[in-house]
Amino acid sequence: MNSILDFVSSRKPRIVDFIGEMVECESPSGDARAIRRLADLIGSRLKDLARVRVFDGGSWGPHLRCDFFAARRRRGRILALGHLDTVWPAGTLERMPFREKDGRLWGPGVLDMKSGIAFFAFAMRALAELGRRPGRRVSLLLNADEEVGSPSSRPLTEREARSSDAVLVLEPGTGLEGRLKTARKGVGGFVIEVTGRASHAGVDFAAGSSAIHELAAQVRTIIGFTRIDRGITVNVGLISGGSRTNVVAESARAEVDIRVPRLRDGAALEKKFHRLRPADPRCRITVAGGLNRPPMERTAGVRRLFGVARRLALELGVEIAESSTGGGSDGNFTAALGVPTLDGLGGVGEGAHALHESILLDRIVDRTALLARLVETV
Repeated sequence: MNSILDFVSSRKPRIVDFIGEMVECESPSGDARAIRRLADLIGSRLKDLARVRVFDGGSWGPHLRCDFFAARRRRGRILALGHLDTVWPAGTLERMPFREKDGRLWGPGVLDMKSGIAFFAFAMRALAELGRRPGRRVSLLLNADEEVGSPSSRPLTEREARSSDAVLVLEPGTGLEGRLKTARKGVGGFVIEVTGRASHAGVDFAAGSSAIHELAAQVRTIIGFTRIDRGITVNVGLISGGSRTNVVAESARAEVDIRVPRLRDGAALEKKFHRLRPADPRCRITVAGGLNRPPMERTAGVRRLFGVARRLALELGVEIAESSTGGGSDGNFTAALGVPTLDGLGGVGEGAHALHESILLDRIVDRTALLARLVETV
């Protein structure tokens, strides 16, 4: 244990440098060239440790899989998950430069989730250079499109997870304590479109049938689907419709976000949305959408994996707790397949997707060492 801690402590400046390189290699979702630059950077830094394979992600950019170690056993694998894309547009570095200040590293994507990638890379380097070979194969899968719902990478993630014994997700921990994530809500969305009948609002009001008025009635019903006591939330986030104030609106549209803690909650919500019927029979309603990410439920396999992590952290002199969150990650997909999944193993800090995005410098070493021990032990 001390040898891993000593190794990681001695490499801390290099870990910081690698994080800085990645943060300064901006990689906004949807910018395939920028994603490729980051993938090339990571591949070049890991080429002495891993066999690197690139998968085509189409317009989103490449997905990267790095395979570490020849296994002592023929079967079994640990899969680590991360993503290359960030929510920050190109040029953000001008107002949010990468920097070290007040015991933290700052910059776009430093917490979500370039620090987690660096931690895992140096965890693997620690095991390799110390001659501590895991019993299973180890792969790191980095996709190009997690921040936009993983449209091209989900099949790849699920395929890789099906041949894995455990999944370690390098998303940031919860809060400044760095709590690990053993449950995440499922995430989905619906689009409600209403078609009415246009007319002149002054001359022929009664001949019209307002799509906006109908949508307003539907929204009252939809917001009633929220059940805070059960962790089910339904948020009507966007509304549009109509053409002019003196025209009875012919069309209107609402976009809705849903979050559910259990898969059965998602199925029940889908039925409710598809049972919506117009209050005004002259209007027509269409409903599209559903659950995009299934919930990451706190299964027995997840609990066991957290128990191992908690014990190993205590051996490293750190006490960690578990948490649940309303946000989704690619760990939702793997957990839903029944593969034991532990999330939140990346950076410890605050401000993901915000101007104060940062990680704590003094949590780099223990987090990296924990990943090394998990890979070695699980």
